[in-house]
Amino acid sequence: MLLVVLLLVGLSASGCVSGLQPVGWSGGVVADGTLFLGSLEGRLVAVSTADGTLQWSEQMTVTSSSGILGCTTGTARVVLYGTPAVAGDLVYITGYTGKLYAFDKGSLQKRWVYPPEGYLAPLVGGPVVAQDIVYFGASDGRVYALDAATGVEAWEPFPTGDKIWSTPVVADGTVYVTCFDKKLYALDAATGEPRWVSDEAGGAIASTPLVYNDTVYFGAFDRYLYAVDAADGSLRWKSEIEAGNWFWATPVAYGNAVYAPCLDGKVYVFDAEDGHEIDAIDFEEPLSSSPVLVDGAIIIASEEGRVYSLKDNQKRELKNLGATVHAPLYASDGVVYIHTQEGEALYALEAATGTEKWPVKTLTKPETGG
Repeated sequence: MLLVVLLLVGLSASGCVSGLQPVGWSGGVVADGTLFLGSLEGRLVAVSTADGTLQWSEQMTVTSSSGILGCTTGTARVVLYGTPAVAGDLVYITGYTGKLYAFDKGSLQKRWVYPPEGYLAPLVGGPVVAQDIVYFGASDGRVYALDAATGVEAWEPFPTGDKIWSTPVVADGTVYVTCFDKKLYALDAATGEPRWVSDEAGGAIASTPLVYNDTVYFGAFDRYLYAVDAADGSLRWKSEIEAGNWFWATPVAYGNAVYAPCLDGKVYVFDAEDGHEIDAIDFEEPLSSSPVLVDGAIIIASEEGRVYSLKDNQKRELKNLGATVHAPLYASDGVVYIHTQEGEALYALEAATGTEKWPVKTLTKPETGG
C-alpha cells in the first residue's frame, strides 16, 4: 500500500515533498502475440508472448522546472502508471507527466504526442480506444477524446469536478468515467455530451468501473461497492457491508457474482443482481492490483507478490513472487502476465498451475544491445 500512499501524496501536494517521487506501475495488454507495457524506466516495452523476447522504445523524457517533476528540475524519465491500449498499428500510453504518446506497434517509433506542446495535469489512468477515438482522463478533472490516427481532439475536453485517476470504459457508444468528485459520468462517445451522472457514492472513486450485463459496478473510498443501471445511472444497489479499507482495483464478474478486491486484503463477493454478500475471502495482504478471469478462475496478486487462483470461492496459492505488485494483471491464452516493482520484473505464469511459461524477464534496457 506504500506506493498508493506515495501517489496520493504526490498528486495532492503542491510543490516539493521531500523523498516522495512517483514510481509507476503500468500493466500490460496483448495484441498479435506481443505484450505491451510501460517500464519503470519510462519506455514502452514489447514482449513476445511466445518466448519472452524484448524490444524497447526510446526513452521518454520530460523537461521542466515548474514542478511537474516533483522535486526534480531539468530532464527526467516519464513515469508510466496507465496500461497501454492497442488499436490498428498504434500503441497508446499515458505519462504521469501529462502527455499521451502514440507509438508504431511494430517498430516502437513514436508517431505523435498529445498535447504537442506543453503538458496536461498528471495522467494516472490509461487510455482506451473505440471507434477510432482514444479516450483518457486527467488529474485536471477533464475527459479527453482524440482522433486515434492523428491525435487531434475529437471533441472538447469534458470537465468533471475533480481528479480522474481511472481508465475510461467504453460500451455501447457510452464512455463511463469515475472521478474523485464521488461521481460516475456517462458521456456520449461520439460527441462528449453527458448522458447522465451518478452521485450515489459517498467517497472519491479511483478505480476503473466494470460494465457487465447492463450494469456499471465500481468501488469507492467510502469502502462500499455500487451498482448502477448502465442506461440511466439509477442505483441498483449499494453493498450492505462497509469494507475495512478502500476499493482500488477493478472488480471482476463471473456467473452471477461480482468479485471486488479491497486494500483490506479481502475479496468481497456480491450477487450481481441484488448486491447481497455471498462471501469475503481473506488474503491477509492488501489487494491493489486488478485481477483477471481465466477459465472460471479469478487470478489475484497481493501487494506482497503472492499469486492466487480463486475458484468456487476457494483460494489456492500459485506462486510467491517475493516482489511488490501494484500493476493490473493481464491474461491471454491461459497465461497471466504480472509486472512487479522490485527488479522491474515480468512474469508469465500458466494460470492453471503457476508454472512459468518462460524465465522471468527484467524490463530494464541493457546499456548496449537489446
